[in-house]
Amino acid sequence: METCKREEATTDIKDDPRARDLLRKAFEKTARWQPDFKGFTADLTANVNGKEINGSVTVKGPRDVSLGLPDPDIQKWAENQIGMIAVHRGPRSFDESDGKYTLTLGDDVDHPLGPKVFINGDGMHSFYRIKGDRMTQINRKMSHPGMPPFAFTINVEDSMVTKDNKFLTTRYTVYYYSPQDGKLTNVESFSDSHVRVDASDLPANRRIISYENGEVVVRSLTFANHKML
Repeated sequence: METCKREEATTDIKDDPRARDLLRKAFEKTARWQPDFKGFTADLTANVNGKEINGSVTVKGPRDVSLGLPDPDIQKWAENQIGMIAVHRGPRSFDESDGKYTLTLGDDVDHPLGPKVFINGDGMHSFYRIKGDRMTQINRKMSHPGMPPFAFTINVEDSMVTKDNKFLTTRYTVYYYSPQDGKLTNVESFSDSHVRVDASDLPANRRIISYENGEVVVRSLTFANHKML
């Protein structure tokens, strides 16, 4: 979901240094690939409710992902998932991402997931929750031409600490809902594992459990034999 382009809109809201400091610390504690990251190749196994296919993947950057899988539908799904991983893990600075917006702080400081930090002017009505220098929740409202608007909340449930002392998310749940009436439309549960190759933490496995058309669907991607480019 985070692959969609975010806008920059003018706002009269005043930036809050407390919100900026809170979000900057969480951003700097989040694991990303190093600035000189050139990518990797790996063998890839996709499994959808027991249907397993094998192929390969090359990731050179957030928008340069190529796959070789024999099933076009599964390949399209896998390409989207790996593209999202690459976007989230791609190197960037705070000022290039959320830092370029006006940031304000909610007053719910005692919330179990931490206070809200509002991202004003990004065109998605985004707000996060942050606790212990870790982003614990992401909220956005989005729309695409020809599609009804939708919204989602991501709750980060567990993370690992890398060798670089950064947080790398290992388990999270996404709740999709209609922004008009708040009706829940789907839930996806993600479990990720990683493998350290040289100075990079690369994807090893992603499992997604969702509910679609009256049944629970389990999909997974397994990466093996990683080679740095």
